[in-house]
Amino acid sequence: MSDVFSKTKRSAIMAAVRGWGNQTTEWRLRARLVSSGISGWRVNVSNVPGKPDFVFDRIGLAVFVDGCFWHGCQRCRNIPAANRMFWTRKITTNKNRDRQVTRLLKGLGWRVIRLWEHELRRAPETCLSKIRVVLKAKAVEYRSASFPGSHSTHVADPTLVKRRASRTKFTDPGRLLSRT
Repeated sequence: MSDVFSKTKRSAIMAAVRGWGNQTTEWRLRARLVSSGISGWRVNVSNVPGKPDFVFDRIGLAVFVDGCFWHGCQRCRNIPAANRMFWTRKITTNKNRDRQVTRLLKGLGWRVIRLWEHELRRAPETCLSKIRVVLKAKAVEYRSASFPGSHSTHVADPTLVKRRASRTKFTDPGRLLSRT
């Protein structure tokens, strides 16, 4: 059966279709974050460059869950035989954009974690531990900046953190790790 639209019209129609995240993969990570007690994240934040899947904006952490097909995973790579040149160009463009977004966010002071779809499926605890490492590092960094001369990772007076946080619009990242 032939298409009722011209090639140009069909291209315009398809270009107007906008996907909205990889729901299955994002839900898998969301469920893991909730069950492990990690809080302070938001989903699909559009005002952060690259529109990360998960954003811990209080500490400047962007988490991307990259689909193996769309982002060119070397482990799961499977480019369709039909229209191979188109798909190769498309995936290469996606990979280049991923690198640019990561570079931009790091330049703005963000930490960036990129997780592969297959990592989340096969080893979700490893993915969570990558996030925990950054959260803990930011908590120690925040606490040492808040209490000069203090080498402890424990805050002596939590009210100081709350008062200081309300003035600086930045809360204690250690609080985000409620069960680790």
